Amino acid sequence: MPPNTTDLSDADERPSKTLLKKQAHELQRLGEALAALPDDRLAGVPMPEALLEALRETRRIRSHEGRRRHLQYVGKLMRRTDTEPLREAVAAAQLGSAQSTLELHRLEQWRLELVNDDEALTRWMAESPGTDLQHLRSLIRAARKEAVLPPEQRHGKAWRELFQFVKTQRSAQDD
Repeated sequence: MPPNTTDLSDADERPSKTLLKKQAHELQRLGEALAALPDDRLAGVPMPEALLEALRETRRIRSHEGRRRHLQYVGKLMRRTDTEPLREAVAAAQLGSAQSTLELHRLEQWRLELVNDDEALTRWMAESPGTDLQHLRSLIRAARKEAVLPPEQRHGKAWRELFQFVKTQRSAQDD
């Protein structure tokens, strides 16, 4: 008797157990990332109320095993929802964090250049023409004086003030 070919084709169409587990773990990781988002971000994401409550509950669970099992439950709830908006919300949160970090690095670079290079002041004024030049020069002078002091005598006040000035000028320019 020949083997039943319809049974083989059904088996080929079903996803493997390994693939199903991989998808379940991926949904659990997505659920964990969503639970880490603040409430105001979660509120703007379209999702069922049961999933939203489960994500909020995840934050309250401290036990490792309890948290792991609860994330499995979150993954189960997510199987019945469209995960694309959820993935976009997590990506937007991570991208926003990366962009703010990048901006802080740019500001730090400007501060270093302003303290170490006189030409940097010229470049700064070309990019930010509305800057109070006299105040900026006094901040740079104070930061340079502070930089030559021994480490135990430095307070860092001028260094911080220069950074805050650069930061406020950039934010005012962006607005």
